[in-house]
Amino acid sequence: MEAVPARARGYVACVALLAVVCVLPRPAIHTPWWSLAPLVVLYTACEHVVRHRLGGTFYPVLLAGAFLLPPSAAALVPVPAALLARVEERPVWLRRVWRAAQPSLAVWGAAQVHGALDGRDAVVGCDFPYALVPAGAAVLAFCLVLTALDGGMLAAGVGAPPTPLRQWGRVPLSRAWRGLLSRSLAPVAVHGLAGLMMAVLWRSRYGPVAALLVLLPMCVSCWVFAQYHRERAAHQATIRALVQAVDIKDGYTRGHSERVGQASVMIARELGMDDERVEVLRFAGILHDVGKLGVPTRLLRKDGPLTPEERRIIELHPEYGHEMVRGISFLGEARAAILHHHERLDGSGYPYGLVGGQIPECARVVAVADAFDAMTSTRSYSRARPVEVAVAELERCAGTQFDPRRVTALARALGRHGWHPAVTADETAQPIPAQQPVTGSPSGAPR
Repeated sequence: MEAVPARARGYVACVALLAVVCVLPRPAIHTPWWSLAPLVVLYTACEHVVRHRLGGTFYPVLLAGAFLLPPSAAALVPVPAALLARVEERPVWLRRVWRAAQPSLAVWGAAQVHGALDGRDAVVGCDFPYALVPAGAAVLAFCLVLTALDGGMLAAGVGAPPTPLRQWGRVPLSRAWRGLLSRSLAPVAVHGLAGLMMAVLWRSRYGPVAALLVLLPMCVSCWVFAQYHRERAAHQATIRALVQAVDIKDGYTRGHSERVGQASVMIARELGMDDERVEVLRFAGILHDVGKLGVPTRLLRKDGPLTPEERRIIELHPEYGHEMVRGISFLGEARAAILHHHERLDGSGYPYGLVGGQIPECARVVAVADAFDAMTSTRSYSRARPVEVAVAELERCAGTQFDPRRVTALARALGRHGWHPAVTADETAQPIPAQQPVTGSPSGAPR
């Protein structure tokens, strides 16, 4: 987030201004400072522990504030925690403002919905199960505001930090909000239930001290969730190390793995696959050539055609790759793609000569993505082709070498979004102009 686009800075400024308007006290509404102050202190302490020790954020106290306080007062609960928290990434001021404004607006929206449905009366009277209705609506409003703001930030040009699976850059509007609500709704709903329990106990004869007991199981839950995220980070590190090893060995095709992962994701999304399968195909794409670590470097960097014996050695790389990742359980069906991405529909591929539907679906996706990037990149044995020529060649070979449905999906995705691959080590390589003749076919392009 160091090089933040001007549009993103403007977006954060607008969100912050809107948050300031929301937290301004209303003359006709009494602010219950005796409840607001403890919630502010409690949320600040919880954020310090959870964010810096466990990772993530802690919503039960925020949602309890939405259930207990007027909207303008509830919107103040997250502000001190965000302004006092330590920020290591730059720009510091922008991150502080965003971390204060985003939850402030979300809590304000939740409190508005909860109050409109007479939720505070239900909390005071312990009116169950009716109290669950306004609380559920408030949680939904909370998630919708967070989703809207997060998607807006992605569309404005600030996304997740770059990894082998992602690059910086503006996310298209059609994908900026995709999956955000579904991923956040379940965990926030659990936090909302804890927040409702806190609010009920807070207003009961047992008082705020009893409400603190609700936080104990939630802290355990956050610890488990943090362990899950640490495991995912370890997965990313494993993949990063494997990809870097392949790039170092086969430097002429550096960046190929990331681009194949990118093209595989484009095909998967065009086919309407769910986010979990899209992620698996991303893994499959970036690791499809990991078996090249077992191939002699002189063959990978050889100029000119390979001898039959040399080609047989290189054709062992899918089996090498499959053996290397066999014990990595989180890859799932990506392992099948690594093994079978050079199979052909007509049965003339390798390593096993599978035919048609015998080839796993993920392998058929990666095969198209692999051939597309091989044709549009300069190699030691071929020059880059324009995207249009590469797509035409894929369509010509559809039905014999490639799955026609996957080829069509890639063509549609390229027509809609274009092809914007990451810059590779070979920055001087230029594609051949469309009017120049191109010979050969993708069947022998990807080594």
